[in-house]
Amino acid sequence: MKNRTVDAVMAEARAASFKTRSIKTATKVAGLKLALAMVDLTTLEGKDSPEKVRALCQKAVQPGDGVFGLLDENDIGTPAASMQLPTVAAVCVYPSMVRVARDALETYGGREPGRFVKVASVATGFPSGQYPLSVRIADTIAAIEAGADEIDMVINRGAFLSGRYDEVADEISEVQTVCATRDAHLKVILETGELETYDNVRRASDLAIEALAEGTVNAKKSQGHGDCAGAFIKTSTGKVQPAATMPVTLVMLEAIRDHYLETGFMVGMKPAGGIRAAKEALHYLVMIKETLGDRWLHPDWFRFGASTLVNDLLRQLARHAPGSPASGRYAARYDFSEA
Repeated sequence: MKNRTVDAVMAEARAASFKTRSIKTATKVAGLKLALAMVDLTTLEGKDSPEKVRALCQKAVQPGDGVFGLLDENDIGTPAASMQLPTVAAVCVYPSMVRVARDALETYGGREPGRFVKVASVATGFPSGQYPLSVRIADTIAAIEAGADEIDMVINRGAFLSGRYDEVADEISEVQTVCATRDAHLKVILETGELETYDNVRRASDLAIEALAEGTVNAKKSQGHGDCAGAFIKTSTGKVQPAATMPVTLVMLEAIRDHYLETGFMVGMKPAGGIRAAKEALHYLVMIKETLGDRWLHPDWFRFGASTLVNDLLRQLARHAPGSPASGRYAARYDFSEA
């Protein structure tokens, strides 16, 4: 693994430049819908209940809450033609709620072709990553067996900051092998708010990407298959501040780009925590396009870890929807159910 350094001033200046792009109305609407389709709608609270998770799943499948009316995508010139809403990409919950989420999505039609919402689950001793590896592996397997399509693991930051890089890499590789052999996709959370420097963020990104590639190879050797599509690196648990920022995300995107150009191994990206405004989501999409290109502008390769972001995206979309009760104005916050 190369030990690359980051020019902090240039990274922050480059990240700020993505906020200056002018986006016209038609492109803005397309971007808002794309951002909605990239959301991992998340609840990770100690007070989570089956009822809350079921409500979240209904929101995931029907994010517009009826504000956009009954839409017919073939009826040109109506709200449907420009405002057919996608589902979100996934619902992210604790392992104990995976079966509840899976059943609820099936009930609401969220596991059908074209309306398929994945179930993601945090595991591996979330959010600390300090549990013994055997416990973290068991946690991962249990979540997958309960019905999780994706696992969000968190690295042991104490080990990383102590310089035990091989230990961290081996743990990522082992979890990726477990996931890939079970057709689940892995997202590796770096918890960048605790990594202290851009250099550490870059080193952790490089380490995670290489470990994901190694784990995928190991899965193919042991099982004859192993799907790396959907393997991600992710900024944060959402439990530590600062969480996702544009400069940190840019550093991680450049690690993805450099590794892809060197090896052809494609990894996704998920900024999570603190992204609440639709305008900010569009800035992230501009950064993705200009750093990685159009291939990453898809929910298979880019996600937002968020909950409150969804309603701001909906408020902006409702403003542009012909025939919507909110057309031409900003919808009130109470027009949409809480995510």
